[in-house]
Amino acid sequence: MGTAVGGERSGPRYVQIADEIVQQIRAGVLKPGDMVPSESELVDRYGVSGGTIRKAMVEVRASGLVETRHGKGSIVKDRPPVRLRSSDRFRRSLRQGGKAAYLAESAQSGAEAKVSVLYIGPMDAPEDAASRLGVPVGTKVLARRRLYFRNGTPTETATSYLPWDVVKDIPELFAENPGGGGIYARLEDHGHEFAEFVETLQARPASKAEATELALSSGAPVVHLIREARTTAGLVVEVCDTLMAADQFIFEYRIPAAD
Repeated sequence: MGTAVGGERSGPRYVQIADEIVQQIRAGVLKPGDMVPSESELVDRYGVSGGTIRKAMVEVRASGLVETRHGKGSIVKDRPPVRLRSSDRFRRSLRQGGKAAYLAESAQSGAEAKVSVLYIGPMDAPEDAASRLGVPVGTKVLARRRLYFRNGTPTETATSYLPWDVVKDIPELFAENPGGGGIYARLEDHGHEFAEFVETLQARPASKAEATELALSSGAPVVHLIREARTTAGLVVEVCDTLMAADQFIFEYRIPAAD
């Protein structure tokens, strides 16, 4: 018979089993690349039915810590988180040093970063981006859609929407590689000095298409982040719509206590 889960009973048996497996992964008992014990092994270990184990594994997969390979079972992912520091990742000094935010973040964690450009070109502004940019829905904007990788694993997708009147005379923004410091550096080169970046975040389950693109288990948690880049002239010169694999990121914010 199986080993009882320690501690007070606080939920269905399959939830307790899932919590124990997740804790084993987080504690390093199950390491990246290790196979999660098979259904039959878990049935023997916990003394429960196969149906209970299957429910538990649904919960484990939803944590984003494992991936399931057909015919092989579930394998612990190698997905250490990137720490985001909102108070410094958009510092002008980083841009002037040739580092865009994502590359700076990855470098801080010792990871190898890669950006795959999926689309650059004109697009009719969707409703939310148009509202934030202060233009009518359907107004022509420049869209830049990217897929970001860390150590070969996709971590986030991002689509930037930029006003056409702002970007039409900045040819670097139409190139796959806009140069050191990224698109913000090129905008500043052309006189658009940034005053602040405003972000809103929402956590939710990934859709099937989103999970496929980010190599996540179906329904795994993602963070939907929308950023407005605001200039000292009071203009929003970029809206960035980003979807992030939640297990890849830790968000750290510095909030002034003074008025």
